Amino acid sequence: MRQPLLNPADVVDVFVYVVVLNLAAEYLPAVITETFTLSLLTAILLKVVLELVVLLKDRAKRRLKTSTGVAGKTLGVLLLWAVLIGSKFVVLESVALLFADQVRLGGFWAVTGLIFALLLARKGVRKLLSRPAVVAAPTAAATPG
Repeated sequence: MRQPLLNPADVVDVFVYVVVLNLAAEYLPAVITETFTLSLLTAILLKVVLELVVLLKDRAKRRLKTSTGVAGKTLGVLLLWAVLIGSKFVVLESVALLFADQVRLGGFWAVTGLIFALLLARKGVRKLLSRPAVVAAPTAAATPG
């Protein structure tokens, strides 16, 4: 059986990112996307960058958990901090490099809030679309009567 080209959850994430990005552009003056096409391309860029950030964050957290000495724990904390802070600058510079003045996500704090909103919206939509757990029906022996 052939693997799908894209994971459906990734496509949904991009759609969620487009919605959040366009809402931010509508209500926050620091966030600018000149066209819908640019917001879609920006959402795809954000998806790629945020997936890399999550991967690096998870690796840094694993290193922190598996470290036993003070130096290892300190290095793990510093790596985690560098990923979390540095990722905002990577997003800002990537957008500036690819889209110049046609897309602006504001400064460090604006992009931090935007990323937080993107991740919360993604989590919310994934939870909304997930299948509910199947609850077993009570057996006849277990019911009073």
